[in-house]
Amino acid sequence: MVKLNRIYTRTGDDGTTGLVDGSRVAKHDARMAAIGAVDEANSAIGLAVCALTGSPHATALTRIQNDLFDLGADLATPGEDFAPGEMTLRIVQSQVEWLEQQIDALNEGLEPLRSFILPGGTEAAARIHIARAVTRHAERAATKASAEQPLNPAALAYVNRLSDYLFVLARAVNAAAGGDVLWVPGANR
Repeated sequence: MVKLNRIYTRTGDDGTTGLVDGSRVAKHDARMAAIGAVDEANSAIGLAVCALTGSPHATALTRIQNDLFDLGADLATPGEDFAPGEMTLRIVQSQVEWLEQQIDALNEGLEPLRSFILPGGTEAAARIHIARAVTRHAERAATKASAEQPLNPAALAYVNRLSDYLFVLARAVNAAAGGDVLWVPGANR
């Protein structure tokens, strides 16, 4: 259980931050950039949840927000042992598979894509598209960090699958309101 009595500790005033194992790294370390990008994605998803209040999609996104805290903890845990433990949070394959099941279920009700789509439509879909784009940034940051140090392969798969889920979710939300906004190549030449 997390218990925070004070928000500031002053330990990061030197430009470093602590990892789960107690080691310290620069706040600009690639691992920390990935953790920060996951936090940004979580915040963007929170904004999308506000536009979906009362919807089953809001419930799914709230579950994902919780998983993103697990993902942040996973990324903040150095080492090459990616097995979860009582005191070690790791993303596991079942979390990735849950996203895949959600993608498949949403995709069943959608028309096949015949064009690229513009990130818009309804306000809820636009917010989901923002979350998708921010999640893609988190994925790039995580894969960059994984090129420098070992990261959990399931964590990388999760963030990749999450952006796919958000894309399909935005399409599903727009489908319920009339459909996607399609890209028209060269329309304004």
